[in-house]
Amino acid sequence: MTAKILLCDCEGTQAVKADSISGACDAACSKVYTALCTRQLDAAAQIMQSEGQVVVACGQETEVFRDLAEDLGVDQPGFVDLRDRAGWSEQGVDAGPKMAALAAEALVSHPVTPSVDVISEGTCCIIGPGAAAYDLAALLSDTLAVTVLVTDDEDPLSRAYDVVRGQLRGVSGALGGFSLRLDQLRQLEPGGRGAFGWSPARDGAVSRCDIVVDLTGGTPLVAAPEKREGYLRADPKDPIAVTQLALEAMQLVGTFEKPLYVRLDEALCAHSRAEQTGCSNCLDICPTGAITPAGEHVQIDPMICAGCGSCAALCPSTAITYEDPPVAAVLSRMGVLARAYRKAGGHAPRLLVHDGHGAEMIRLAARFGRGLPADVIPFELSVVSGFGHAEMLAGLAHGFACVDILVSPKTERAALDRELELAQAIAGPDKLGLIDIQDPDAMSDALYAQDVPEPLAEPVLPLGNRRQIARLAAQALNSGAEAPLPLPQSAPYGAIAVDTDSCTLCLSCVSLCPSGALIDNPDKPQLNFQQDACLQCGLCSTICPETAITLVPELDLSDGALSQRVLNEEEPYACVECGALFGVKSTVERIMDKLAGSHPMFASSDQARMIQMCDNCRVNAQFHSQDNPFASKPRPKVVTTDDYFSKRKDH
Repeated sequence: MTAKILLCDCEGTQAVKADSISGACDAACSKVYTALCTRQLDAAAQIMQSEGQVVVACGQETEVFRDLAEDLGVDQPGFVDLRDRAGWSEQGVDAGPKMAALAAEALVSHPVTPSVDVISEGTCCIIGPGAAAYDLAALLSDTLAVTVLVTDDEDPLSRAYDVVRGQLRGVSGALGGFSLRLDQLRQLEPGGRGAFGWSPARDGAVSRCDIVVDLTGGTPLVAAPEKREGYLRADPKDPIAVTQLALEAMQLVGTFEKPLYVRLDEALCAHSRAEQTGCSNCLDICPTGAITPAGEHVQIDPMICAGCGSCAALCPSTAITYEDPPVAAVLSRMGVLARAYRKAGGHAPRLLVHDGHGAEMIRLAARFGRGLPADVIPFELSVVSGFGHAEMLAGLAHGFACVDILVSPKTERAALDRELELAQAIAGPDKLGLIDIQDPDAMSDALYAQDVPEPLAEPVLPLGNRRQIARLAAQALNSGAEAPLPLPQSAPYGAIAVDTDSCTLCLSCVSLCPSGALIDNPDKPQLNFQQDACLQCGLCSTICPETAITLVPELDLSDGALSQRVLNEEEPYACVECGALFGVKSTVERIMDKLAGSHPMFASSDQARMIQMCDNCRVNAQFHSQDNPFASKPRPKVVTTDDYFSKRKDH
């Protein structure tokens, strides 16, 4: 069913061209109203009752239209903000193609992020000095099941909550599933007259709760405390902040929906093989500590994960993929924006990727300043820290002249900086950048002053996983390039250089390569390499006993990277008995030079000759040798009746 877009020029403050929008996004548009949210609300009601899918071109009065839909008993409408993102601008009269692109994107369905229910029953642990902790416990005791872990010697005066003493060794988990490890645990004994008594101290105690309130005033008990759901923290000397914690803690009771931000395919993970560590990108970058080693792969605690997406952006094997939204959905939205902009008559659009903080800056710049240039298309994501090099390159491949990322004060920058450096090495520094500006007017000025490069003449549609997307986009952006592109040291693409003088073709690297980039030849001593599959995880260079392997970060866009090439090969050795080929000729000869005649096991010529035999002939020669290692003790003589009687002395 064709959607209906309700247009409004907001009291005549913007130029909205219904024909341009309708033609570019394949949707029917209403006439352009002037006060759709107030005086002309009846017109909106009539359209919502008569049409199926309705999209309201207003981002400010969404609650008015949601309430209207609820009163009418019809489906909730969609929304697209054309005013703040396009119409309110110094170049608003030229923003027709951008409005069409934004309207087309609003019609794209968004996948539902998988989630899991988190149940919090209101078990709360308050940690801190008695003066602050007891007062807070008194406020919460009527609503929550409170236990105070008091960190000083002050005794409680109330039994409305439990009190314990001890040394906190660690806190793990998140809302609905915290676990506290305690030593020297002492529980309050309420019996008797006078001051309360305390039980004998015990080590190794474990306590579980749904909510943790930290009033210690020192180092946070968990990594990235502002991102840990269910963990509340305040300065115990600030009574206003402590009271605010009480209000927040009371709201953390019930069943909550926890998004599953990332998905892990353990089979693709290149973290470790044979107890040798390879890739550790996700472990090093995760701000919350949600990722931990688990043998040859990593594991992710979805309850601790805060959804920054940095791990997925840096994962070289695509073992970790982001689900809020998936990369395919991001690329789909970018493609719709670029195509609709060109269809409406635009030429060189610029993509501005931002989060909620950036959206507010755009609204402020539109209302009080210059707004966005007519060719800058805003692209909002929940977080921008997971916007990796594949997405950046895909934006250029879709036909955007440049891609800029507007960061906020809370943006996780570590992964973003690495991914930007990698993308710039592939596409060039003038087409990609970060905008680290917190003033709306300064942001607008920077965008208006930006030199706009020419977009890709023939846009492409990159598909697949992140590695495939990056390769397809890089080929489109570097058409005609013959030499491999040099990349930063942390890049997930590259080759390996093998020192053939040192390499013994032991093939340890082949057995550990997690992606199959290194391949042996079962018919002869040969080391083959397929560059497109290499993750630059470093396992091969780590395991090589001769330190003959060096990583070479680069991106080879030729077809040769998709096929195997020989890195090292040697002649096999011919068995001196049967002539069968085995081993490496130079290795066998080297062993003969070092061991024959000098090692006790190979002192004689016959023993040394075994080094030159294949497996079958060596076993046969050992079996028939005088000192046969397979020989057992002589078989015992069979005892007969005569033998038995011969030993008797009674006959």
